[in-house]
Amino acid sequence: MEQIKTLFLSAYKRAENPDEMALFYRHESEGHLHCEVKIYFTPASAFVAEAVDAIPCNKPSPDSLDLLAGSEAAWSVLLS
Repeated sequence: MEQIKTLFLSAYKRAENPDEMALFYRHESEGHLHCEVKIYFTPASAFVAEAVDAIPCNKPSPDSLDLLAGSEAAWSVLLS
């Protein structure tokens, strides 16, 4: 998670900190004993997702999501 965050922050800075770029995360148990941490990339962060071999998914529910890195304004991008 820290490696992804570091990679993202480097790209975010190079892109001059756009509001559309952010990483969100959530702990999900899916009925198992241990939780998994899932990281969600906004569409503007897709090139970072590709760099870490993330797979595309549907837009996540905002319930229990936390901002890992990027702009607070990205909440509106995620929820639009």
